[in-house]
Amino acid sequence: MGPIGARDADYAMMGWHPEVPELGAWMALYQRVARRDGGEPNAGRRLLSWVRRAGLTDVTCTTSTWCYATPDERAWWSEVWSQRITSSGLAAQALGEGLATADDLQRIADGWRAWGRAEDGWFTIVHGEVRCRV
Repeated sequence: MGPIGARDADYAMMGWHPEVPELGAWMALYQRVARRDGGEPNAGRRLLSWVRRAGLTDVTCTTSTWCYATPDERAWWSEVWSQRITSSGLAAQALGEGLATADDLQRIADGWRAWGRAEDGWFTIVHGEVRCRV
Protein backbone atom coordinates (compact mmCIF):
# COMPACT_ATOMS: atom_id res chain seq x y z
CA MET A 1 0.00 0.00 0.00
CA GLY A 2 1.25 3.51 -0.74
CA PRO A 3 0.98 6.85 1.02
CA ILE A 4 -2.33 8.18 2.24
CA GLY A 5 -3.29 11.66 3.34
CA ALA A 6 -6.08 13.67 4.85
CA ARG A 7 -6.87 17.33 5.35
CA ASP A 8 -9.74 18.88 7.25
CA ALA A 9 -10.66 22.30 8.58
CA ASP A 10 -10.63 23.25 12.22
CA TYR A 11 -13.66 25.45 12.73
CA ALA A 12 -12.57 26.68 16.16
CA MET A 13 -9.40 28.05 14.55
CA MET A 14 -11.27 30.06 11.93
CA GLY A 15 -10.90 33.79 12.31
CA TRP A 16 -12.47 36.85 10.79
CA HIS A 17 -12.46 40.60 10.81
CA PRO A 18 -14.46 42.65 11.42
CA GLU A 19 -15.84 40.74 14.37
CA VAL A 20 -19.46 40.64 13.25
CA PRO A 21 -21.46 39.23 16.22
CA GLU A 22 -23.63 37.10 13.92
CA LEU A 23 -20.56 35.18 12.77
CA GLY A 24 -19.90 34.26 16.40
CA ALA A 25 -23.50 32.99 16.58
CA TRP A 26 -22.91 31.07 13.33
CA MET A 27 -19.80 29.40 14.78
CA ALA A 28 -21.57 28.36 17.97
CA LEU A 29 -24.54 27.00 16.02
CA TYR A 30 -22.35 25.17 13.50
CA GLN A 31 -20.39 23.50 16.30
CA ARG A 32 -23.60 22.31 18.00
CA VAL A 33 -25.22 21.02 14.81
CA ALA A 34 -22.09 19.21 13.63
CA ARG A 35 -21.63 17.44 16.94
CA ARG A 36 -25.29 16.47 17.24
CA ASP A 37 -24.94 14.93 13.79
CA GLY A 38 -21.97 12.83 14.99
CA GLY A 39 -19.35 15.02 13.30
CA GLU A 40 -16.30 16.78 14.64
CA PRO A 41 -16.10 20.39 13.44
CA ASN A 42 -12.54 20.74 14.76
CA ALA A 43 -11.26 17.63 13.00
CA GLY A 44 -8.12 19.29 11.69
CA ARG A 45 -6.43 19.21 15.09
CA ARG A 46 -7.42 15.58 15.66
CA LEU A 47 -6.09 14.00 12.48
CA LEU A 48 -2.77 12.98 14.04
CA SER A 49 -4.45 11.27 16.97
CA TRP A 50 -6.90 9.51 14.66
CA VAL A 51 -4.22 8.09 12.36
CA ARG A 52 -2.11 7.01 15.33
CA ARG A 53 -5.16 5.32 16.87
CA ALA A 54 -5.55 3.50 13.54
CA GLY A 55 -2.03 2.13 13.99
CA LEU A 56 -0.13 4.38 11.58
CA THR A 57 3.26 5.56 12.83
CA ASP A 58 5.09 7.08 9.84
CA VAL A 59 3.11 10.35 9.87
CA THR A 60 3.95 13.84 8.70
CA CYS A 61 1.76 16.69 9.96
CA THR A 62 1.32 20.03 8.24
CA THR A 63 -1.21 22.83 8.03
CA SER A 64 -2.54 25.00 5.26
CA THR A 65 -4.77 28.04 5.27
CA TRP A 66 -7.37 29.59 3.07
CA CYS A 67 -7.94 33.32 3.19
CA TYR A 68 -10.86 35.30 1.79
CA ALA A 69 -10.00 38.99 1.68
CA THR A 70 -10.51 40.42 -1.81
CA PRO A 71 -13.88 41.93 -2.69
CA ASP A 72 -14.69 39.01 -5.00
CA GLU A 73 -13.61 36.40 -2.43
CA ARG A 74 -15.62 38.07 0.34
CA ALA A 75 -18.70 38.38 -1.88
CA TRP A 76 -18.53 34.71 -2.81
CA TRP A 77 -17.74 33.33 0.68
CA SER A 78 -20.36 35.46 2.42
CA GLU A 79 -23.03 34.47 -0.09
CA VAL A 80 -22.15 30.78 0.19
CA TRP A 81 -22.63 30.89 3.95
CA SER A 82 -25.64 33.19 3.94
CA GLN A 83 -27.41 30.69 1.69
CA ARG A 84 -26.11 27.62 3.51
CA ILE A 85 -27.29 28.89 6.90
CA THR A 86 -30.84 29.49 5.62
CA SER A 87 -31.46 26.81 3.00
CA SER A 88 -29.37 23.68 3.45
CA GLY A 89 -29.28 20.54 5.51
CA LEU A 90 -27.52 22.57 8.19
CA ALA A 91 -30.48 24.98 8.34
CA ALA A 92 -33.03 22.17 8.34
CA GLN A 93 -31.24 20.39 11.16
CA ALA A 94 -30.87 23.56 13.25
CA LEU A 95 -34.57 24.30 12.82
CA GLY A 96 -35.73 20.72 13.26
CA GLU A 97 -33.77 20.20 16.46
CA GLY A 98 -34.85 23.53 17.93
CA LEU A 99 -31.31 24.91 17.96
CA ALA A 100 -32.32 28.05 16.05
CA THR A 101 -35.38 29.81 14.70
CA ALA A 102 -35.85 31.01 11.14
CA ASP A 103 -35.29 34.55 12.46
CA ASP A 104 -32.00 33.45 14.07
CA LEU A 105 -30.83 31.96 10.79
CA GLN A 106 -31.83 35.07 8.85
CA ARG A 107 -29.89 37.28 11.30
CA ILE A 108 -26.82 35.09 10.81
CA ALA A 109 -27.24 35.26 7.02
CA ASP A 110 -27.53 39.05 7.22
CA GLY A 111 -24.37 39.10 9.35
CA TRP A 112 -22.52 37.10 6.70
CA ARG A 113 -23.58 39.60 4.05
CA ALA A 114 -22.52 42.53 6.26
CA TRP A 115 -19.11 40.90 6.74
CA GLY A 116 -18.84 40.38 2.97
CA ARG A 117 -19.41 44.10 2.35
CA ALA A 118 -16.72 45.22 4.81
CA GLU A 119 -13.83 46.81 2.91
CA ASP A 120 -11.33 45.35 5.34
CA GLY A 121 -13.11 42.01 5.68
CA TRP A 122 -10.86 39.02 6.15
CA PHE A 123 -11.64 35.35 6.86
CA THR A 124 -9.15 32.56 7.36
CA ILE A 125 -9.53 28.81 7.66
CA VAL A 126 -6.81 26.65 9.17
CA HIS A 127 -6.61 23.05 7.97
CA GLY A 128 -4.82 20.23 9.71
CA GLU A 129 -3.10 17.78 7.35
CA VAL A 130 -1.53 14.35 7.72
CA ARG A 131 0.46 12.25 5.28
CA CYS A 132 1.12 8.65 6.21
CA ARG A 133 3.24 5.89 4.77
CA VAL A 134 1.69 2.49 5.10
